[in-house]
Amino acid sequence: MAVFPWHSRNRNYKAEFASCRLEAVPLEFGDYHPLKPITVTESKTKKVTRKGSTSSTSSSSSSSMVDPLSSVLDGTDPLSMFAATADPAALTAAADSSRKKRDRDDNSVVGSDFEPWANKRGEILARYTTTEKLSINLFMGSEKGRAGTAAFAMSEKVRTRLEELDDFEEGSQKELLNLTQQDYVNRIEELNQSLKDAWASDQKVKALKIVIQCSKLLSDTSVIQFYPSKFVLITDILDTFGKLVYERIFSMCVDNRSVLPDHFSPENANDTAKETCLNWFFKIASIRELIPRFYVEASILKCNKFLSKTGISECLPRLTCMIRGIGDPLVSVYARAYLCRVGMEVAPHLKESLNKNFFDFLLTFKQIHGDTVQNQLVVQGVDLPSYLPLYPPAMDWIFQCISYHAPEALLTEMMERCKKLGNNALLLNSVMSAFRAEFIATRSMDFIGMIKECDESGFPKHLLFRSLGLNLALADPPESDRLQILNEAWKVITKLKNPQDYINCAEVWVEYTCKHFTKREVNTVLADVIKHMTPDRAFEDSYPQLQLIIKKVIAYFHDFSVLFSVEKFLPFLDMFQKESVRVEVCKCIMEAFIKHQQEPTKDPVILNALLHVCKTMHDSVNALTLEDEKRMLSYLINGFIKMVSFGRDFEQQLSFYVESRSMFCNLEPVLVQLIHSVNRLAMETRKVMKGNHSRKTAAFVRACVAYCFITIPSLTGIFTRLNLYLHSGQVALANQCLSQADAFFKAAISLIPEVPKMINIEGKMRPSESFLLEFLCNFFSTLLIVPDHPEHGVLFLVRELLNVIQDYTWEDNSDEKIRIYTCVLHLLSAMSQETYLYHIDKVDSNDSLYGGDSKFLAENNKLCETVMAQILEHLKTLAKDEALKRQSSLGLSFFNSILAHGDLRNNKLNQLSVNLWHLAQRHGCADTRTMVKTLEYIKKRSKQPDMTHLTELALRLPLQTRT
Repeated sequence: MAVFPWHSRNRNYKAEFASCRLEAVPLEFGDYHPLKPITVTESKTKKVTRKGSTSSTSSSSSSSMVDPLSSVLDGTDPLSMFAATADPAALTAAADSSRKKRDRDDNSVVGSDFEPWANKRGEILARYTTTEKLSINLFMGSEKGRAGTAAFAMSEKVRTRLEELDDFEEGSQKELLNLTQQDYVNRIEELNQSLKDAWASDQKVKALKIVIQCSKLLSDTSVIQFYPSKFVLITDILDTFGKLVYERIFSMCVDNRSVLPDHFSPENANDTAKETCLNWFFKIASIRELIPRFYVEASILKCNKFLSKTGISECLPRLTCMIRGIGDPLVSVYARAYLCRVGMEVAPHLKESLNKNFFDFLLTFKQIHGDTVQNQLVVQGVDLPSYLPLYPPAMDWIFQCISYHAPEALLTEMMERCKKLGNNALLLNSVMSAFRAEFIATRSMDFIGMIKECDESGFPKHLLFRSLGLNLALADPPESDRLQILNEAWKVITKLKNPQDYINCAEVWVEYTCKHFTKREVNTVLADVIKHMTPDRAFEDSYPQLQLIIKKVIAYFHDFSVLFSVEKFLPFLDMFQKESVRVEVCKCIMEAFIKHQQEPTKDPVILNALLHVCKTMHDSVNALTLEDEKRMLSYLINGFIKMVSFGRDFEQQLSFYVESRSMFCNLEPVLVQLIHSVNRLAMETRKVMKGNHSRKTAAFVRACVAYCFITIPSLTGIFTRLNLYLHSGQVALANQCLSQADAFFKAAISLIPEVPKMINIEGKMRPSESFLLEFLCNFFSTLLIVPDHPEHGVLFLVRELLNVIQDYTWEDNSDEKIRIYTCVLHLLSAMSQETYLYHIDKVDSNDSLYGGDSKFLAENNKLCETVMAQILEHLKTLAKDEALKRQSSLGLSFFNSILAHGDLRNNKLNQLSVNLWHLAQRHGCADTRTMVKTLEYIKKRSKQPDMTHLTELALRLPLQTRT
C-alpha cells in the first residue's frame, strides 16, 4: 500500500455541540402525568367452533385499570390450573406432607420472645463435660418371637409385642464400661440412628426398646458432673421417638377422601389411628420402672390429641405427680424440665401444670442440702460448689416456662416463696435468669437485699450479682436507685480474689456503668479492672471478657474525644499483649470510629490515640497475612485518614499525611489513599489561597507534588502507578506546575515497557493489553492540553510515547497496538485545530503557543502519516484466511476515524477511505446492518453546508450484496 498524506479537517466544536443537542418538542400535557396509572382496554373474545354452530366473537372494553396480578385471585393462574388436573393420589401425598409441617408449626404458638430449648442445648453440652470414665447399661432381650406371620389376628400381634417387651425387661444386662465422654456421645448417637433405622424397617417394638434403654440412663448419676449433658443427649432421642410416633398416627388419619384440618379434633381421627394411639400408650404403661415410663409417655404427649380434647390437660397433672416418686433431686428437677418443655410445645396455654411443677420443686428443694445428697457427693468426691451449678439449666428452663407472659402477681408470689426458703441462692439465681428483665430491674434493690441475706457457701454471691447485672443491661432500674445499685454491686465485685470470678462479673457491670453514668465512673471501673487483672498477668487468661468490655465501652461512647479522655482507656488497651487479640480490639475501635464519627476532626487526643491504634494494626501485617485481612486493615486506616481535617491549615494537613506515609508504608491501598488525599489538598489549596499568598501557595503545591512523586514508586501495582502518575500530573498541570507535570508524564511513559503480559486481577491472571489501551486513551486526552517544553521540540511527549508503543512487545494475534495508533491519530487531529476542545485555566496549550504555525502543523502531519503507515501495514498483514474478520473490523474502524477527523476533500485521503470501505466488505466479513447505517450517516452529513463533498464519496461506497 502507498503512503497517504494526512489532512485533518477543521472543526467548529461549538457548532458541532449545538447540532448534537436534543430537539425540543412541544408537549400538550392535558391530563398527562408520567406517574399516572396507565389505562388499558381489556378485550374478551370467545369463539365457538363446534360442529353445526356458527363462530361468534364478543368483546368488551373497560376504562378501569387492569391489575396484571389480579388473575391469581380468580383461580385461573397456571398453578391453579395445574392443580385442577393433577393426580389425586399425588395431591394427597403432598397435602399429607404439608399438613404435618403446618400442624407442627401451628402448635408452636409461643412468640419469638421465648428463647427456645435449641438455643440452650449447645451451651449445656459445652459447659458440662467430664474426664471421668462413663458406662452404659444396656438391657438386651432375647430375639424370640420377633418374626411373626401376617396371618396373626390383631389381638395376637398385640400379645406377642407385649411379650417381647416383657422379655426385653427381663433379659440379660450388657454393660459398656470405661467409655470416654466422646465414646459415650458416639454411642448415644448410634442409638439414635438405630432408633430411626428400626422405625424405617417397621420394627416398632425394637424402637421402643431403644427408647426405654436410653431413658433408664437418666436414672444414673454415677458421673454427676456430666448429667446435664447426658440429659440433652437422651432427650434428643426421646424427641425423635415422639415425632416418629405422632407422624405415624397422623398418616393413618389421611385417606383418599379427606385430609386432617390444621386444627383437628379427635372426631377427625379414624378408628385405626385411635386404636394405634391407644396401643402405644398401653405399651408404655406396661413399663415397670418409673423413670423410663415417665420419659417415654412424656415424649408422645402430643398424641393425646387423637384420643380426647382433654387428653393433654389430664395427662400433664398425672405426669407431674409421677415425678414426686423420683428421689434424687437432680434427676427430679431435670424430669420436671423435660415435662415443662414438652408442655410448652404441645399446650403452652396450660399453665396450671407448669405452676404445679414449680411449687412441687420448692417443696423438695431442701433435699439438695439433705444427708442423702451430701453422702452421695462424698462418695463421688464432689463438693457443694461444684454440685449446685448442675441445677441451673433445668431450673432456669422451668422458671422461664412459668414466667412467660405470666401476670405480675404470679411472679411476685414466686419471688416471695423463694425468699422464704433457706439457702435460696440457687433459686434466686434462676429467678433472675428466667424472669423478665423489666420485672427484675424495677425491684433491683429488693434483689440486692435478698442477695445480701444469702449464704455464701455453695453458691457464691458474685454469681448472683452477675445475673442481676445481665438484667440491668436489658432494662433500666429506677433512676434514684442507679448509683446505689452500682455501689452495692461493686463492693462485692472488687473484693473477689480469683481473677476469673472477678472478670466474669465485672464484664457484665461495665455495660450498666457505661449506660447510666459518665466517663468518671467508667474510668474508675476500668482502673479497678486493670488493678485486678495485671498481677501475675491474669489478663492473658481473660482476653474474651476484656474484649467484651472494650466493645461495651465504645458502644456507648460515640464521642471519641470523650472516650480518649478517659484516663484508663489506653492503659486498658495495653493489657492486650497477644498480637492477634490486640489487632481485633483495634479493628473494633476503628469500626466504631468510622461508623459514629460524623464530622472531620483535628482533635490531637483523637489523632494521637487512633494513630497508635492504626499503627498497631499496620504492624501486624507480615508475609503470611491474607489479602482479605490486608484489605480490611487498609479500609479501616483509610476511613480514619479521610476523617482527619485541619481546615485551612494546609501545612499541618500535609504534615499529617507525611507522618501517615511513614507509619503505614506496608499497606499499598493506604499509600494510594494518601496520594489521592494530597492531590485533593493541592487542588483545594489553589482554590482557597489567592492574591498575596500566591508564592506561598505555589511552594506548598510543589511540596504536595513532590510528596506524590516520591511515594508512587514505592507501590507495586503497575497500573496503580501508571494511573497515579497520570492523575498527579493532571493535578500539577492544573496548578501551573508545568515542569513537575512533565516529570510525572515522562515517568508514566518510561514505566509502560514494564507492563507485563498478564496481571493479577482479584486472584485471577488476565491479559494486560486492554488495561493498557484504557490507560493510554486517558493519557492521550491529557496530552492534548500539555504545552510543549521550549527545550524539547514539537510534541516531544507524543513522540516519546509513540517510540515506547512501537518498541513494546505485543501479543501476536492482538490488534490493540493498531487501536492505540488510531487513538493517536485522533489526538494529532485534535492538536491541529486552531482552538482546542478544552483547556486548563491559566495554562497555555499548544493552540495558544503555536497559533496555527505552519511548521507545527507540518510536524503534526508527519506524525499522522507515520501512524497511518503503521496502521496500513498491519492491515496488510491480516490478509490471511484466519484473520480476515479482524481485517474487516479494523478497516471499518479506520474508515470511521478518517470520516470523523480527516479532510476528505483531499483526493488521496478520499481514495484511501474508499479503499478501506471495499476492504471491509471484500471477503463478506462485514456486518451489513453496520455498513448500511454508516452509509446513511454519510448521506445525512453530506446535506450540511460544509460537507457537500461527502455526496460524491457516498456514491463511491457501494454496499456488497450477498447471494
